[in-house]
Amino acid sequence: MSKGETKRIRVGIIGANPDRGWAAQAHIPALKTLSDDFEITALSTSRRESAEAAGKLFGVPLAFDNHQDLVTSDAVDVVAVTVKVPHHLELASAALGAGKAVYCEWPLGNGLEEAETLAALARKQGVLAVAGLQARSAPAVAYVRDLIEQGYVGEVLSTTLIGSGMGWGPTVEPHNAYLADKKNGATMLSIAVGHAADALCHCLGEVQELSATTTVRRKTVTIDETGEHRPMTAADQVSATGLLDGGAAFSIHYRGGFSRGTNLLWEINGTEGDLQVTADGGQMQIFDLTVRGGRGAQSSLEVLPVPEQYRWSPPQGPGPSTNVAQSYARFAQDYREGTHVCPTFEDAVTRHRMLNAIETAAATGQRQTLG
Repeated sequence: MSKGETKRIRVGIIGANPDRGWAAQAHIPALKTLSDDFEITALSTSRRESAEAAGKLFGVPLAFDNHQDLVTSDAVDVVAVTVKVPHHLELASAALGAGKAVYCEWPLGNGLEEAETLAALARKQGVLAVAGLQARSAPAVAYVRDLIEQGYVGEVLSTTLIGSGMGWGPTVEPHNAYLADKKNGATMLSIAVGHAADALCHCLGEVQELSATTTVRRKTVTIDETGEHRPMTAADQVSATGLLDGGAAFSIHYRGGFSRGTNLLWEINGTEGDLQVTADGGQMQIFDLTVRGGRGAQSSLEVLPVPEQYRWSPPQGPGPSTNVAQSYARFAQDYREGTHVCPTFEDAVTRHRMLNAIETAAATGQRQTLG
């Protein structure tokens, strides 16, 4: 069957707000550029007015004001969960319970326990369940992974990652104020560090053991527009060091807000060469990444252009949809062929377990073993 004759995968999006949000910024543009593989057949929001407005704006035939109608619809093959983290467990569980494949945004759950619950349900249902850890789908990250496997740096000795959270600084937009409260599970650790650490481990292997320090340096955050001050309980400084499988040393330091200096610098040092990944922002899953490398007799780094073979989706316009489209291109392959090239809920649990170890190490002062 040629691609043109292959039945398109029908997607229902929970959380497709017409005014703003991750679905409008990333998922909908990504899916529209992959129209040979996908069609958006349904969406839902929490209110009838916004659902109808979103359906009209995005040209989606079915618009629901509750998620249950969407997940049980015969017009939906895959449910995309794009709402705030505290609602992931309920909504992804409903989709899995209806026997649908799921693409759930990261973090998968509000903490490790919720992620484990969802992964167990996906296993029980035997459906494809993918987590939105799209940094590993970035063309530059896929390229770095292959360079490492091909021996570009020789044996990996160590890796260092420093980044800015972009959020968790002095101010926040009103609709993102919930990020300041650690209880909501959408913190700098879970989002910015989670995405970047997933890319690091995807390329270099999982964490074997770690020590960590976290702290809240800005005790309050100012709401843009209103000037209101809210308490900040989510850590705005996260530092972790330890060893990866295979023995390489790693170091990660993320800080809240935006730096006038370095906002993303990831270095990989080996016996034969060095690699460096940089960007204008620390959200590795969103920002364009530049790869530099040097090996052998070279005394400095040079830009390594990412080959076209790592671009699995059509070019996207400006915005955060590029790596989401890359992920959906892989999702289509997994959905149709039964492969495992997308990060599953099981992979998400592995990442949640690492973040949980960082929190535990920081709270207890005791080194954590994950191997």
